[in-house]
Amino acid sequence: MEPFGGKMESVRRRDFIKGVSALGLAAGVKLSAASYDPAAKFDLKVSEVEYRRNKAGRRLMARIYAPVGNGPFPTILDLHGGAWNAKDRKTEEPMDRAIAESGVLVVAVDLTLAPESPYPACVQDANYAVRWLKTKAASWNGNPAKIGVYGSSSGGHVAELLGMRPRDSRYNAIPLPEAPNADASVAYVAMRSPISNTFARYQSAENLKRSAMVKNNTTFFAPWDTIHESNPQEILDRHETITKVPFLIMQGALDDNVLPAVQARFAQSYREAGGDIQYELFEGCEHEWVAQPGPQTDRARQILKAFIARQVN
Repeated sequence: MEPFGGKMESVRRRDFIKGVSALGLAAGVKLSAASYDPAAKFDLKVSEVEYRRNKAGRRLMARIYAPVGNGPFPTILDLHGGAWNAKDRKTEEPMDRAIAESGVLVVAVDLTLAPESPYPACVQDANYAVRWLKTKAASWNGNPAKIGVYGSSSGGHVAELLGMRPRDSRYNAIPLPEAPNADASVAYVAMRSPISNTFARYQSAENLKRSAMVKNNTTFFAPWDTIHESNPQEILDRHETITKVPFLIMQGALDDNVLPAVQARFAQSYREAGGDIQYELFEGCEHEWVAQPGPQTDRARQILKAFIARQVN
């Protein structure tokens, strides 16, 4: 006979939680997850699935970092950077693994790139991915009730738009037949070096004579006026009606790609608009410091885990 707490008991418990989670989501009931401990350590099961195909016909893949344990685990959608024009779901793998190993279901997705289709295509992908993940999280032992987002650089720009405009009809344009009533609202947004002021980023690229970066902007923002319409800083300056979810911004002090002063101004504007925002400056760090191991990368991971814990516990 299988002893109490043995393998079969764990399987039954897991299957029961998944079933209850799926039923709770269908009924619109918020589920209670196990308390998240940022210091915990889990083994991971990493897998990939296709989550949609974009207009260019490319398969957009989701990379799933699933903790091996009972759960249900907090769930985060990772949106990659690449100046809207490059990179994919594997870009933030070191950070994704570090967060997932603490007991978080992390799902990193590909986004449409600007040469395939300009703004708002990648925001539409992300909006769809949030709704899709709400239907899928329980199958990977994640909690669908409080979906968070982690975005880096241009992925941070997309994440801010998701948080501020979850029900925007332009962003909700891709239907999800299996859950037509699901919305793209998220519980919190964490970011590393987000492009919180798109026009300031473009001006900086011009001033530094970075022609490739200038081209990235003109390819993505077509027509050009969308650089202002989709600018998180200008959205706040225009006093648009937005959804205010807790934000975390982690910013390198030596970043000449997204200037610290520009980032600090956005944080202040979000706070003045009534938003909850945590702004952390990393001395001696450039735009992509978390790509390399070191004390400041460790600090970024600790801050992100602590932020998640405050949102979900």
